Amino acid sequence: MNFLVCISKTPETTAKIAFTEGNAKFDTNGVQFIMNPYDEWYALVRAIELKEQHGGEVTVINVGPASNDVVIRKALAIGADKAVRVNAEATSSVMVAKNIADHAKAGNYDIILTGKETIDFNGSEVGGLVAAYLDIPFISYASALESDGSKSTVTRDIEGGVEVVEVSGAFVVSAAKGLAEQRIPNMRGIMMAKKKPLEVIDATSTEDPCSVVEFTMPAEKSGVKMVDPEDMDELVRLLQEEAKVI
Repeated sequence: MNFLVCISKTPETTAKIAFTEGNAKFDTNGVQFIMNPYDEWYALVRAIELKEQHGGEVTVINVGPASNDVVIRKALAIGADKAVRVNAEATSSVMVAKNIADHAKAGNYDIILTGKETIDFNGSEVGGLVAAYLDIPFISYASALESDGSKSTVTRDIEGGVEVVEVSGAFVVSAAKGLAEQRIPNMRGIMMAKKKPLEVIDATSTEDPCSVVEFTMPAEKSGVKMVDPEDMDELVRLLQEEAKVI
């Protein structure tokens, strides 16, 4: 079985967020970047597990500049066999998905995996867009995935229960928590990653119908207000007039 895992570079969760150019661009100064956790912990590891069970190859793909190679090499250290980087700035989900799909058309991949979302944009868009460009099924938010090479079974949590989906042929799936357990690269994996192929290709499309107009920070949370437990009238007033929950 051949797997294609889409990986992204995201700011680490403790990074200080700021914007430049009239709040239209994320300020990367002083920011540490990591592989998107949903891509790394769930999508990538599950692809490696299935390869270990059935044989085949795991390829990771990233759209971005040369600075992303550090993140890509980590994916190789965890256990991916080879990597592809589309040498272009990732400007939107549409642009990223189009370039991934164009590569996948010639790759003969059985399963294409993405994280359910990136932790910076939380868009959950790339997986569905890739599937649409390739005209193959898309299953979102998978918490379990089994496959025998010709038929796959995907479990996903839904409101009030669990849904089990069976799919034949190639498909795209987005990985949610529970799909796999995180793997930490060992020294052998790190050393082997230096020798694994990382192919850099040109973007097939840089046209983008989307553009960022402005980023805004969420409103700061107010401090905690203490209310005397005997003063129920004040508590009700605060809930009604300030919290606006009653």
